[in-house]
Amino acid sequence: MNNPTPALVAPAKAVFLDRDGVLNHEIGDYVWRPEDFHFIDGVPEALARLKAAGYRLIVVTNQAGIAKGLYTAADVQACHQKLQQACGGIIDAFYFAPGHPSVSESLSRKPDSLMLEKGLARFHLDPAQCWMLGDRARDLEAGARAGVRGLFIGSTETLDFEPRAADLSGAVDIILSI
Repeated sequence: MNNPTPALVAPAKAVFLDRDGVLNHEIGDYVWRPEDFHFIDGVPEALARLKAAGYRLIVVTNQAGIAKGLYTAADVQACHQKLQQACGGIIDAFYFAPGHPSVSESLSRKPDSLMLEKGLARFHLDPAQCWMLGDRARDLEAGARAGVRGLFIGSTETLDFEPRAADLSGAVDIILSI
């Protein structure tokens, strides 16, 4: 049996990324139409820096509008395809939770950690070498439940959490300096 050389072994580290408010602009309502899906400045470049540093990139996003019947999983996937194209195909996985507490229960929906746990298992990741980047307390709570360090992005919540960054580019600066 051939053993892979160390250079071919997949990295054991990843950055889990919330979507709305971290990768794309919030628009005050659900973001599900590709034409309304606008990236925050510097996102493709920031993701490329993480990828070059050996991190897997995994998007984890709650999409309650599916459970509410406002849009479909195919609509969410179309937005993710737009993001993947803008970033040159470097995102390793997209996970989304289609449930909403008023409609159904789900362990996938953040602050629960099933989306992160799926990524950890799929890519054989070491949680101690991973980060969860989000703009809500529920994002960081999901990371903590999975044993992943959190980094708060933005100022949408008054959250006493460190480290924190104004945007994804700033978060990447922090991650790459540690």
